[in-house]
Amino acid sequence: MTNTLAIEVNNLSKSFKGKPALEKVSCTIFQGEMVALVGASGSGKSTLLRHLNGLHSGDSGSVNIFGTALQTDGKNHSKIRYLRSQIGCIFQQFNLVNRLTVIENVLVGNLSRLSVFSSIFHLFSKEEKLQALAALERVGILEQAYKRASMLSGGQQQRVAIARCLVQGAKIILADEPIASLDPESSRKVMELLVELNQQSGITVVTSLHQIQVVRSYYNRVIALRTGKVMFDGATVELNDAKLKEIYGAAADELVMRGHSDFT
Repeated sequence: MTNTLAIEVNNLSKSFKGKPALEKVSCTIFQGEMVALVGASGSGKSTLLRHLNGLHSGDSGSVNIFGTALQTDGKNHSKIRYLRSQIGCIFQQFNLVNRLTVIENVLVGNLSRLSVFSSIFHLFSKEEKLQALAALERVGILEQAYKRASMLSGGQQQRVAIARCLVQGAKIILADEPIASLDPESSRKVMELLVELNQQSGITVVTSLHQIQVVRSYYNRVIALRTGKVMFDGATVELNDAKLKEIYGAAADELVMRGHSDFT
């Protein structure tokens, strides 16, 4: 971790149909940190992630990426495309194109640097293809490179999404419930891979999760949200069961992981 600010959120608020989703959320995340966003359903953790990459625009407040404004008071800034190129996103449902091969899905990470013509016709150079193969090797699925994405297991598809972030050259990875659809073994492999990228490559990782045991196994820092407000921001060891109960009441039970015994 460095002293460079990767993400800075200041008084970010957002409402949907008059219902607050985020209320004056503020936090700072430094380059090289690995931070978990936790909360019961409807807490605002996924909404916050979508503001960090500009998929949603806030009603007020600001988001800065590496010291440059991504959005301020609902307006995206002129450098938003450049800033997005530094942010890789991983979703619960993988967001792959099933009819394309694995390597083609990974190469999509290069689209922000390609011309419109090359993007439309998927014209990739030999160097770009070698880069994609190297990324697939790093995430452990090189042998799947020329299979259709639809033929892969959920865990393998999530690793394709991570490889796409690597090809993109992402300095920040935002992962929205990346293991929610996976079995325990695949979940562990994905989490270990995110830790490896964080520790070996210094990639900042921000992950929304609802399984507190996973958070305790892999994250040193946690930001807990409830009804769109930050209720806790600190060391994971300090977010014990009593603190969870204090923040969430009966809803704390939702954060106790079930069915993933490998993490307990």
